[in-house]
Parts: sequence; structure tokens; C-alpha cells
Amino acid sequence: MTVQRLSRAVGVVLLLLNVSSISYAQRYGDGRWEYLGQAHADGRVDHDKIRVGKSAAFRAIQFEIKGGAIEFRRVVVHFENGKDQDIQVRERIFAGGRTSAIDLPGNRRKIRSVEFWYGSVGSGSRRPTLNLWGSR
Repeated sequence: MTVQRLSRAVGVVLLLLNVSSISYAQRYGDGRWEYLGQAHADGRVDHDKIRVGKSAAFRAIQFEIKGGAIEFRRVVVHFENGKDQDIQVRERIFAGGRTSAIDLPGNRRKIRSVEFWYGSVGSGSRRPTLNLWGSR
């Protein structure tokens, strides 16, 4: 192998490593995203509540879907101070997908729970899983 081919191969490897680290940072926010809980869509229409057992305050939340598609109908975030916020997420998220970051009002808010009205879409006997993430 010539020096020119070797330097090209090293350059390609470094480029791939850089792209994968950027992708990881975008997906996981350099460690800023924390797992807060999960729920399973049991049918075409379902209602679940994820209780957040952390006393930390969060700036944003995000939903990750695994095992099948979920169509959201309504989402309500319940805060520790007793206030609630309706979140407009009227969309279908497919398996392996995530919503974009959903900003919460104010600087940081302590979340008591997040309530979901949703349904599985065309997943047959599989139960899609919704993972809730929070960013400080």
C-alpha cells in the first residue's frame, strides 16, 4: 500500500469516527439527557402516566419510541408546584424515532409526572415502548 493510499484510509477512518461522535452527541446530548421512565402502548387507544422519581429540574423533555409506531393524541406534564402544561405532540413517531426536544416553560421545572394519551399504530401483537428523557 502506498503512502498516499494509507493516508486516505486514515483520513476516512478519522472522518467516520468524527461523524459517529457528532451523531452520538446529538442523540444523547453529551450526557445531558437523563432517562426518566417508560410506558407501553397496549392497544389502538391507551392512556399512561410516567411518574418521575427525580427531584432534579429539567428544561426539556423528549420521547423515544421502540418496538412499533405510536400516534400521540394528548400529552400533559404535571409539575411539582401543582401546575400542568399541555404539550402539542399530535404526530406519529415510528420505531427507533424520537421527538425533537420539547422545551418546558421557565428556566427549569421539577416534573412530578407526564401523562400520555396515545395508541399503537400497525404494530400487530407487539407493544411499542415509549421512553421519556429529560434535559437539565
